[in-house]
Amino acid sequence: MGQRSHYHVYVIELSKDVLLESRFRKANPGYVAGKPCVYVGMTGLDPDLRFDKHKAGMQSNRYVRRFGLRLLPRLYEIYNPMPYDAARDMEVELAIDLRESGYGVWQA
Repeated sequence: MGQRSHYHVYVIELSKDVLLESRFRKANPGYVAGKPCVYVGMTGLDPDLRFDKHKAGMQSNRYVRRFGLRLLPRLYEIYNPMPYDAARDMEVELAIDLRESGYGVWQA
């Protein structure tokens, strides 16, 4: 039996205030001023529901809870849905690609 393709990668725009966090800055030495700051994740839920859970503090990332603004579907819609293993790998690849493009990225 093959894996069900119901997993999603997602990207959440973070407020620029996240740049005041030293851990975030240290994780992004190549950040290009003016580029977005984002959180990259994966989920078995719909990305909208997952974003709402982050903001409500349920299994949330602290940067998303404090600084999360909105989903950026243009950066991830083309990949979804996919099997678990593909989503796990794509989360890492997407975070690397965005960081190499000068984005400030946090990936859990």
